[in-house]
Amino acid sequence: MAASAVALTACGSTPEAPAPARASAPAGGEAAAPTDGAAAGDLALLSGTAKSNNSQAGTGDWAVPNGGVAVGAARQSSQKWVQLTASRAGDLDPVVVNGAGLTLYRFDKDSNNPPTSTCDGECAQTWPPVTVAPGGKIFIAGIKKSAVGTIRRADGTRQVTIGGWPVYRFAKDTKRGDTLGQGVGGTWFGVTPTGGKAGAPEGGQETPDTGSETAPPATSAVFFDDANFSDNGASQGVAGNGCENLPRPRVASSVAAPGSLKIWAGPNCTGRSQVINGDVADLATIGFDNAVVSVRFN
Repeated sequence: MAASAVALTACGSTPEAPAPARASAPAGGEAAAPTDGAAAGDLALLSGTAKSNNSQAGTGDWAVPNGGVAVGAARQSSQKWVQLTASRAGDLDPVVVNGAGLTLYRFDKDSNNPPTSTCDGECAQTWPPVTVAPGGKIFIAGIKKSAVGTIRRADGTRQVTIGGWPVYRFAKDTKRGDTLGQGVGGTWFGVTPTGGKAGAPEGGQETPDTGSETAPPATSAVFFDDANFSDNGASQGVAGNGCENLPRPRVASSVAAPGSLKIWAGPNCTGRSQVINGDVADLATIGFDNAVVSVRFN
């Protein structure tokens, strides 16, 4: 524990820590919000989760499911995709977690204007940067595409940003719900879906994004049996043009969608209805938990 405290202090609070190189600002277009599935530069932003997008086992965030630092082949495999999901971890709600359910963090000594990482060397061993390879994928649920970007780190890897803030894991978080990195050195905090500090007194609690802003029409959506886009339960995808019935009606508790659509409580777009403008982390908040039967895409 004493050794760990020394390592954390070196990364989080003392001026004696070596100053790592600044990462570059995002290359043109990387932080822009593309249409669903379209490449942002040479990256693809996709609605839903790695599971709902049928990602290969042992790749991406699943290559290091119990935390720690990926090395060798595991590191290469881990950069094939990254998942960013607005969820809950411990007392933090909302906070962004990765595809293995591990909490993601931001560092106060970094910058979001311009987006810059100052955590390198020993610091990056304790706080592994969330990186993605050229041609990789970023799956998002409950986070606006316009909030997601990347920066180039000093070692040439590409680090994911949310709201301009570079994001990291904490090597000592080993399972879903762990938030052992929260508040370390007074500079490390879970990152919210907009890039804010999860649970920080000065920032207060954020309300999960329920798609209140006007969004372009969606042509597909992923419905999750559990709230907060959880992969613990089943999920189902639906796509089309016009009215579509869900394969498994009345089981959805959250939905990830790249734009606006209308959900209905009856088959063939009948009965009670509600327009949503993107992801909804908890359909109970709009009175549609376990109630969606059909959807209309326009």
